Amino acid sequence: MAWERLPGRGCGALHRCLLGAALLLGLRLCTELRRAGAQPPARSGLPGPDPRPPEPLLPPAPAQRRGASRRQVTYVRSGRRAPPGGGGSGTQEPGCCPPRGRPRRKGPRWHIDLQPWAGPARSLDEEALRFLRYISTIQVVFQAQIACDHVSTDSLATDSSPSKKPWSVCLDDRFGLGHQIRNKQCRLYSLGLGSDDTHFEVSMANDGCEVHRFDPTVKSAHILESERFWYHRLSVDWRDSHPAVAAQKPYSNTRKLRTILNEFGHHKIDVLKADLESAEWKVLENLILEDVFEQIGQLIFEIHLHWPGFEVSGSDSSVVRFWYSLLKELELQDFRLFHSYKDLSKPQLFLKKDIFNASSCYTLSWVNTRWK
Repeated sequence: MAWERLPGRGCGALHRCLLGAALLLGLRLCTELRRAGAQPPARSGLPGPDPRPPEPLLPPAPAQRRGASRRQVTYVRSGRRAPPGGGGSGTQEPGCCPPRGRPRRKGPRWHIDLQPWAGPARSLDEEALRFLRYISTIQVVFQAQIACDHVSTDSLATDSSPSKKPWSVCLDDRFGLGHQIRNKQCRLYSLGLGSDDTHFEVSMANDGCEVHRFDPTVKSAHILESERFWYHRLSVDWRDSHPAVAAQKPYSNTRKLRTILNEFGHHKIDVLKADLESAEWKVLENLILEDVFEQIGQLIFEIHLHWPGFEVSGSDSSVVRFWYSLLKELELQDFRLFHSYKDLSKPQLFLKKDIFNASSCYTLSWVNTRWK
Protein backbone atom coordinates (compact mmCIF):
# COMPACT_ATOMS: atom_id res chain seq x y z
CA MET A 1 0.00 0.00 0.00
CA ALA A 2 2.83 2.34 0.86
CA TRP A 3 4.44 1.68 -2.57
CA GLU A 4 1.18 2.46 -4.40
CA ARG A 5 0.81 5.89 -2.71
CA LEU A 6 4.29 7.07 -3.71
CA PRO A 7 3.59 7.30 -7.48
CA GLY A 8 0.38 9.26 -6.75
CA ARG A 9 2.23 11.89 -4.79
CA GLY A 10 4.92 12.15 -7.49
CA CYS A 11 2.32 12.61 -10.24
CA GLY A 12 0.57 15.40 -8.32
CA ALA A 13 3.83 17.29 -7.87
CA LEU A 14 4.66 16.82 -11.53
CA HIS A 15 1.23 18.12 -12.63
CA ARG A 16 1.65 21.21 -10.51
CA CYS A 17 5.08 21.90 -11.94
CA LEU A 18 3.82 21.50 -15.53
CA LEU A 19 0.80 23.76 -14.85
CA GLY A 20 3.01 26.47 -13.39
CA ALA A 21 5.37 26.31 -16.36
CA ALA A 22 2.40 26.54 -18.77
CA LEU A 23 1.04 29.62 -16.98
CA LEU A 24 4.42 31.33 -17.10
CA LEU A 25 4.72 30.55 -20.80
CA GLY A 26 1.19 31.87 -21.43
CA LEU A 27 1.88 35.10 -19.58
CA ARG A 28 5.08 35.65 -21.53
CA LEU A 29 3.26 34.98 -24.80
CA CYS A 30 0.49 37.46 -23.92
CA THR A 31 3.10 40.07 -23.06
CA GLU A 32 4.89 39.63 -26.38
CA LEU A 33 1.57 39.79 -28.28
CA ARG A 34 0.59 43.02 -26.56
CA ARG A 35 3.95 44.57 -27.42
CA ALA A 36 3.46 43.54 -31.03
CA GLY A 37 -0.03 45.10 -31.09
CA ALA A 38 -1.96 41.84 -31.62
CA GLN A 39 -4.82 40.34 -29.59
CA PRO A 40 -4.09 37.26 -27.46
CA PRO A 41 -6.02 34.08 -28.40
CA ALA A 42 -9.20 33.47 -26.47
CA ARG A 43 -9.20 30.61 -23.99
CA SER A 44 -12.21 28.58 -23.02
CA GLY A 45 -14.12 30.10 -20.17
CA LEU A 46 -12.56 33.58 -20.67
CA PRO A 47 -13.93 36.51 -22.75
CA GLY A 48 -12.65 36.68 -26.32
CA PRO A 49 -11.18 39.71 -28.09
CA ASP A 50 -13.12 42.99 -28.17
CA PRO A 51 -15.61 42.75 -31.08
CA ARG A 52 -15.31 46.52 -31.77
CA PRO A 53 -12.85 47.52 -34.50
CA PRO A 54 -9.56 48.70 -33.02
CA GLU A 55 -8.68 52.40 -33.14
CA PRO A 56 -6.16 53.32 -35.84
CA LEU A 57 -2.66 53.38 -34.50
CA LEU A 58 -0.42 56.43 -34.86
CA PRO A 59 2.74 56.01 -36.88
CA PRO A 60 5.41 54.72 -34.50
CA ALA A 61 7.99 57.29 -33.48
CA PRO A 62 11.63 56.32 -33.09
CA ALA A 63 11.65 56.91 -29.33
CA GLN A 64 7.97 57.19 -28.44
CA ARG A 65 7.27 57.00 -24.73
CA ARG A 66 4.55 54.83 -23.32
CA GLY A 67 1.28 56.75 -23.09
CA ALA A 68 2.07 59.20 -25.90
CA SER A 69 -0.91 58.02 -27.96
CA ARG A 70 -3.21 58.45 -24.95
CA ARG A 71 -2.06 62.05 -24.57
CA GLN A 72 -2.67 62.59 -28.27
CA VAL A 73 -6.30 61.47 -27.95
CA THR A 74 -6.80 63.90 -25.07
CA TYR A 75 -5.25 66.68 -27.16
CA VAL A 76 -7.57 66.01 -30.11
CA ARG A 77 -10.67 65.85 -27.92
CA SER A 78 -9.83 69.26 -26.44
CA GLY A 79 -11.13 70.87 -29.63
CA ARG A 80 -7.89 71.40 -31.49
CA ARG A 81 -7.64 69.72 -34.82
CA ALA A 82 -4.66 67.47 -35.54
CA PRO A 83 -2.74 68.08 -38.77
CA PRO A 84 -3.70 65.96 -41.79
CA GLY A 85 -1.96 62.62 -41.98
CA GLY A 86 -2.16 61.79 -38.28
CA GLY A 87 0.20 62.62 -35.51
CA GLY A 88 0.03 65.40 -33.00
CA SER A 89 3.34 67.02 -33.73
CA GLY A 90 5.14 68.41 -36.70
CA THR A 91 4.55 71.48 -38.87
CA GLN A 92 0.96 72.64 -38.96
CA GLU A 93 -0.60 72.83 -42.40
CA PRO A 94 -1.81 76.30 -43.45
CA GLY A 95 -5.54 76.76 -42.98
CA CYS A 96 -8.07 78.46 -45.19
CA CYS A 97 -7.78 81.81 -43.46
CA PRO A 98 -4.21 82.58 -42.30
CA PRO A 99 -3.92 85.52 -39.88
CA ARG A 100 -2.93 88.83 -41.37
CA GLY A 101 0.05 90.85 -40.29
CA ARG A 102 1.94 90.03 -37.16
CA PRO A 103 1.27 86.57 -35.63
CA ARG A 104 -0.81 86.92 -32.48
CA ARG A 105 0.97 86.14 -29.25
CA LYS A 106 -0.47 83.56 -26.92
CA GLY A 107 -0.86 84.45 -23.28
CA PRO A 108 -0.04 87.71 -21.52
CA ARG A 109 3.08 89.75 -22.20
CA TRP A 110 5.07 91.11 -19.29
CA HIS A 111 7.53 93.37 -21.11
CA ILE A 112 8.09 94.81 -24.56
CA ASP A 113 10.83 93.62 -26.89
CA LEU A 114 13.69 96.09 -26.75
CA GLN A 115 15.26 97.02 -30.05
CA PRO A 116 18.99 96.41 -30.59
CA TRP A 117 21.27 99.26 -29.62
CA ALA A 118 21.66 101.94 -32.26
CA GLY A 119 25.44 101.52 -32.31
CA PRO A 120 28.34 99.65 -30.75
CA ALA A 121 29.08 102.44 -28.27
CA ARG A 122 25.55 102.34 -26.79
CA SER A 123 25.83 106.07 -26.35
CA LEU A 124 23.18 108.75 -25.96
CA ASP A 125 24.25 110.34 -29.25
CA GLU A 126 23.58 107.15 -31.21
CA GLU A 127 20.23 106.46 -29.54
CA ALA A 128 18.97 110.06 -29.70
CA LEU A 129 19.83 110.54 -33.37
CA ARG A 130 18.01 107.32 -34.31
CA PHE A 131 14.96 108.27 -32.24
CA LEU A 132 14.74 111.87 -33.46
CA ARG A 133 15.23 110.80 -37.07
CA TYR A 134 12.38 108.33 -36.68
CA ILE A 135 9.86 110.86 -35.36
CA SER A 136 10.96 113.89 -37.41
CA THR A 137 11.56 112.76 -40.99
CA ILE A 138 8.13 112.33 -42.54
CA GLN A 139 8.95 113.10 -46.16
CA VAL A 140 11.26 110.11 -46.51
CA VAL A 141 9.32 106.87 -46.70
CA PHE A 142 10.42 104.52 -43.93
CA GLN A 143 8.82 101.21 -43.07
CA ALA A 144 7.17 102.79 -40.03
CA GLN A 145 5.74 105.79 -41.95
CA ILE A 146 3.03 106.28 -44.52
CA ALA A 147 1.82 109.14 -46.69
CA CYS A 148 -1.62 110.56 -45.93
CA ASP A 149 -3.13 112.65 -48.72
CA HIS A 150 -5.84 114.30 -46.60
CA VAL A 151 -4.50 115.39 -43.21
CA SER A 152 -6.91 117.45 -41.12
CA THR A 153 -5.53 119.49 -38.24
CA ASP A 154 -8.96 120.72 -37.21
CA SER A 155 -12.02 118.79 -38.37
CA LEU A 156 -14.23 118.44 -41.40
CA ALA A 157 -15.78 121.82 -40.67
CA THR A 158 -14.62 124.62 -42.94
CA ASP A 159 -15.74 127.52 -40.76
CA SER A 160 -13.92 126.53 -37.58
CA SER A 161 -11.01 128.52 -36.26
CA PRO A 162 -7.66 126.71 -36.29
CA SER A 163 -6.92 124.68 -33.19
CA LYS A 164 -4.15 125.70 -30.84
CA LYS A 165 -2.40 122.36 -31.23
CA PRO A 166 -2.15 120.36 -34.45
CA TRP A 167 -4.15 117.30 -33.41
CA SER A 168 -4.05 115.69 -36.86
CA VAL A 169 -6.24 112.90 -38.23
CA CYS A 170 -5.99 111.16 -41.60
CA LEU A 171 -9.18 111.38 -43.68
CA ASP A 172 -8.09 109.19 -46.60
CA ASP A 173 -10.94 106.97 -47.76
CA ARG A 174 -8.83 103.83 -47.38
CA PHE A 175 -8.79 104.27 -43.60
CA GLY A 176 -12.51 105.00 -43.26
CA LEU A 177 -12.48 107.81 -40.68
CA GLY A 178 -14.06 110.39 -42.99
CA HIS A 179 -16.83 107.94 -43.86
CA GLN A 180 -17.45 107.22 -40.16
CA ILE A 181 -17.67 110.95 -39.38
CA ARG A 182 -20.11 111.62 -42.22
CA ASN A 183 -22.31 108.75 -41.05
CA LYS A 184 -22.06 109.96 -37.44
CA GLN A 185 -20.59 106.61 -36.35
CA CYS A 186 -17.24 107.92 -35.13
CA ARG A 187 -15.99 107.55 -31.55
CA LEU A 188 -13.20 109.66 -30.05
CA TYR A 189 -11.49 109.09 -26.70
CA SER A 190 -9.59 112.08 -25.29
CA LEU A 191 -7.18 111.64 -22.38
CA GLY A 192 -5.89 114.71 -20.59
CA LEU A 193 -6.29 117.31 -17.87
CA GLY A 194 -8.81 120.09 -17.41
CA SER A 195 -6.39 122.85 -18.35
CA ASP A 196 -5.94 121.48 -21.87
CA ASP A 197 -7.64 123.09 -24.84
CA THR A 198 -10.74 121.16 -26.00
CA HIS A 199 -11.24 122.84 -29.37
CA PHE A 200 -10.40 119.63 -31.23
CA GLU A 201 -12.91 117.58 -29.21
CA VAL A 202 -15.70 120.15 -29.65
CA SER A 203 -15.09 120.27 -33.41
CA MET A 204 -15.15 116.49 -33.73
CA ALA A 205 -18.37 116.33 -31.71
CA ASN A 206 -19.98 118.98 -33.91
CA ASP A 207 -18.99 117.00 -36.98
CA GLY A 208 -20.73 113.87 -35.70
CA CYS A 209 -18.28 112.02 -33.48
CA GLU A 210 -19.25 110.58 -30.13
CA VAL A 211 -16.61 112.15 -27.86
CA HIS A 212 -15.57 110.87 -24.43
CA ARG A 213 -13.11 113.04 -22.52
CA PHE A 214 -11.51 111.51 -19.44
CA ASP A 215 -10.53 114.18 -16.96
CA PRO A 216 -9.95 113.51 -13.23
CA THR A 217 -10.57 117.17 -12.34
CA VAL A 218 -14.30 117.31 -13.17
CA LYS A 219 -16.63 117.27 -10.16
CA SER A 220 -19.27 114.78 -11.36
CA ALA A 221 -18.75 111.20 -12.43
CA HIS A 222 -20.31 111.74 -15.87
CA ILE A 223 -21.30 115.02 -17.52
CA LEU A 224 -23.07 115.36 -20.86
CA GLU A 225 -21.58 118.62 -22.13
CA SER A 226 -23.49 118.55 -25.42
CA GLU A 227 -25.38 116.08 -27.54
CA ARG A 228 -22.25 114.08 -28.38
CA PHE A 229 -19.68 115.27 -25.87
CA TRP A 230 -19.22 113.45 -22.55
CA TYR A 231 -16.91 114.22 -19.62
CA HIS A 232 -15.91 111.38 -17.30
CA ARG A 233 -14.18 111.81 -13.95
CA LEU A 234 -11.55 109.20 -14.71
CA SER A 235 -7.83 109.26 -15.28
CA VAL A 236 -6.40 106.74 -17.75
CA ASP A 237 -3.31 105.13 -16.29
CA TRP A 238 -1.11 102.10 -16.89
CA ARG A 239 -2.65 100.31 -13.90
CA ASP A 240 -6.00 100.14 -12.12
CA SER A 241 -6.32 101.83 -8.75
CA HIS A 242 -6.91 99.75 -5.64
CA PRO A 243 -10.65 99.74 -4.73
CA ALA A 244 -9.94 101.02 -1.20
CA VAL A 245 -7.90 103.94 -2.55
CA ALA A 246 -10.56 104.75 -5.14
CA ALA A 247 -13.24 104.83 -2.41
CA GLN A 248 -11.24 107.27 -0.28
CA LYS A 249 -10.22 109.52 -3.20
CA PRO A 250 -13.12 109.65 -5.66
CA TYR A 251 -11.59 112.61 -7.52
CA SER A 252 -8.43 110.68 -8.35
CA ASN A 253 -10.05 107.58 -9.77
CA THR A 254 -7.75 105.84 -12.26
CA ARG A 255 -8.38 103.06 -14.74
CA LYS A 256 -6.50 101.26 -17.47
CA LEU A 257 -7.94 101.87 -20.92
CA ARG A 258 -8.77 98.18 -21.27
CA THR A 259 -10.84 98.37 -18.07
CA ILE A 260 -12.71 101.46 -19.30
CA LEU A 261 -13.52 99.83 -22.63
CA ASN A 262 -14.95 96.81 -20.83
CA GLU A 263 -16.97 98.94 -18.41
CA PHE A 264 -18.42 101.15 -21.17
CA GLY A 265 -19.02 98.24 -23.54
CA HIS A 266 -17.02 99.91 -26.32
CA HIS A 267 -15.22 97.59 -28.71
CA LYS A 268 -13.69 100.18 -31.05
CA ILE A 269 -12.22 103.67 -30.82
CA ASP A 270 -11.82 105.50 -34.11
CA VAL A 271 -9.46 108.12 -32.65
CA LEU A 272 -7.48 108.05 -29.38
CA LYS A 273 -6.02 111.44 -28.45
CA ALA A 274 -3.76 111.74 -25.40
CA ASP A 275 -1.81 114.46 -23.62
CA LEU A 276 -0.74 112.72 -20.42
CA GLU A 277 2.08 115.00 -19.26
CA SER A 278 4.93 112.45 -19.28
CA ALA A 279 2.76 109.44 -18.36
CA GLU A 280 2.38 108.60 -22.06
CA TRP A 281 5.32 106.17 -22.17
CA LYS A 282 3.95 103.85 -19.46
CA VAL A 283 0.42 104.11 -20.89
CA LEU A 284 1.75 103.21 -24.34
CA GLU A 285 3.56 100.24 -22.84
CA ASN A 286 0.37 99.05 -21.14
CA LEU A 287 -1.67 99.36 -24.34
CA ILE A 288 0.94 97.28 -26.18
CA LEU A 289 1.19 94.59 -23.51
CA GLU A 290 -2.59 94.23 -23.24
CA ASP A 291 -3.05 94.26 -27.03
CA VAL A 292 -5.49 97.19 -27.01
CA PHE A 293 -4.28 98.78 -30.25
CA GLU A 294 -6.27 96.40 -32.43
CA GLN A 295 -9.36 98.29 -31.17
CA ILE A 296 -7.99 101.73 -32.17
CA GLY A 297 -8.15 103.29 -35.63
CA GLN A 298 -5.93 106.38 -35.22
CA LEU A 299 -3.64 107.51 -32.46
CA ILE A 300 -2.61 111.08 -31.58
CA PHE A 301 -0.11 111.37 -28.72
CA GLU A 302 1.82 114.28 -27.33
CA ILE A 303 5.19 113.00 -26.16
CA HIS A 304 7.51 114.75 -23.72
CA LEU A 305 11.28 114.37 -23.93
CA HIS A 306 12.64 116.73 -21.27
CA TRP A 307 12.82 113.85 -18.75
CA PRO A 308 12.36 110.04 -18.88
CA GLY A 309 8.74 110.07 -17.71
CA PHE A 310 6.88 108.49 -14.83
CA GLU A 311 8.41 105.20 -13.67
CA VAL A 312 10.94 105.14 -16.52
CA SER A 313 14.49 104.85 -15.23
CA GLY A 314 17.99 103.94 -16.34
CA SER A 315 20.82 105.66 -18.12
CA ASP A 316 19.97 108.30 -20.73
CA SER A 317 20.85 105.99 -23.61
CA SER A 318 18.73 103.13 -22.22
CA VAL A 319 15.76 105.50 -21.72
CA VAL A 320 15.87 106.64 -25.35
CA ARG A 321 16.22 103.02 -26.44
CA PHE A 322 13.06 102.23 -24.45
CA TRP A 323 11.19 105.11 -26.13
CA TYR A 324 12.29 103.94 -29.56
CA SER A 325 11.30 100.34 -28.81
CA LEU A 326 7.77 101.48 -27.92
CA LEU A 327 7.42 103.23 -31.27
CA LYS A 328 8.69 100.15 -33.09
CA GLU A 329 6.11 98.06 -31.23
CA LEU A 330 3.45 100.34 -32.71
CA GLU A 331 4.89 99.60 -36.12
CA LEU A 332 4.58 95.86 -35.44
CA GLN A 333 0.93 96.51 -34.57
CA ASP A 334 0.49 97.87 -38.14
CA PHE A 335 0.42 101.52 -37.06
CA ARG A 336 2.16 103.96 -39.38
CA LEU A 337 3.31 107.46 -38.47
CA PHE A 338 1.82 110.00 -40.89
CA HIS A 339 2.27 113.34 -39.10
CA SER A 340 4.80 114.84 -36.69
CA TYR A 341 4.76 118.31 -35.12
CA LYS A 342 7.71 119.83 -33.28
CA ASP A 343 6.49 122.33 -30.68
CA LEU A 344 8.95 125.22 -30.79
CA SER A 345 7.04 127.08 -28.07
CA LYS A 346 8.23 124.57 -25.47
CA PRO A 347 11.76 124.49 -23.97
CA GLN A 348 14.33 122.96 -26.31
CA LEU A 349 15.45 120.24 -23.92
CA PHE A 350 16.23 116.58 -24.45
CA LEU A 351 16.58 114.70 -21.15
CA LYS A 352 17.30 117.99 -19.37
CA LYS A 353 20.03 118.93 -21.88
CA ASP A 354 20.02 121.52 -24.63
CA ILE A 355 21.30 119.16 -27.31
CA PHE A 356 20.42 117.78 -30.75
CA ASN A 357 18.28 120.88 -31.55
CA ALA A 358 15.35 118.89 -30.14
CA SER A 359 12.16 120.19 -28.62
CA SER A 360 10.88 118.86 -25.32
CA CYS A 361 7.46 118.24 -26.87
CA TYR A 362 6.25 116.57 -30.10
CA THR A 363 2.78 115.65 -31.29
CA LEU A 364 2.70 112.41 -33.29
CA SER A 365 -0.16 110.89 -35.30
CA TRP A 366 -0.46 107.26 -36.40
CA VAL A 367 -3.03 105.38 -38.44
CA ASN A 368 -3.89 101.70 -38.13
CA THR A 369 -3.45 100.38 -41.67
CA ARG A 370 -5.63 97.32 -40.93
CA TRP A 371 -8.55 99.39 -39.60
CA LYS A 372 -11.96 98.52 -41.03
